[in-house]
Amino acid sequence: MLKTRIAVFVSGGGTNLQALINSQNSGMLSSGEIVLVVSNNKNAYALTRAAENNIPSVVVTKKECGSMEAFEAKLLEILEENNIELIVLAGFMSILSGNFTSKYKKRIINVHPSLIPSFCGKGYYGLKVHEEALKYGVKLTGATVHFVNEIPDGGEIIFQKSVGVRPDDTPEILQERVMRQAEWILLPRAVQAVANEIARLGDEYEEKNSYFWEKI
Repeated sequence: MLKTRIAVFVSGGGTNLQALINSQNSGMLSSGEIVLVVSNNKNAYALTRAAENNIPSVVVTKKECGSMEAFEAKLLEILEENNIELIVLAGFMSILSGNFTSKYKKRIINVHPSLIPSFCGKGYYGLKVHEEALKYGVKLTGATVHFVNEIPDGGEIIFQKSVGVRPDDTPEILQERVMRQAEWILLPRAVQAVANEIARLGDEYEEKNSYFWEKI
């Protein structure tokens, strides 16, 4: 069975990219292969992580393209040139339009640092998610891996994992715990699960999969 060709979209440090690279190197990610890293930030440390692991990368920015439409058109061109079958958003700080996501239906997944539907949607990213969780006083938070559609954080949930909130938590401490205890565990598992379905079903993937994902 051929491996699913994966592109990882990044904007910053690339800790979730590193979790995926580690899972690939360990053999846990066996049904897919990261063949391309795409960044909208030329200074993203994630690009260094890609280079250190001999993964090709490319930088595309909305500023250089001139508009969101041109930016997405360039992304689509790159994806087609590289025969990408699965896109993973790993800290990608740009909301993709419905026009883009519809071309990769159930082939784009994202990890969000909360238990969706809490603290999600437009404007909820990075530390703000954890600031709002602490402000609200929740006792449990966590991470969610979901499919991406035209609604920010609105796609079907694949995996979720809860993480306890402690009385002395700061947003930074909570962010680190959610990454270590949830994001870095869930994202590789989700990528493996979806990549396996794509590889197994081929061109019939969109029509025949059923997505009975477990929640852990």
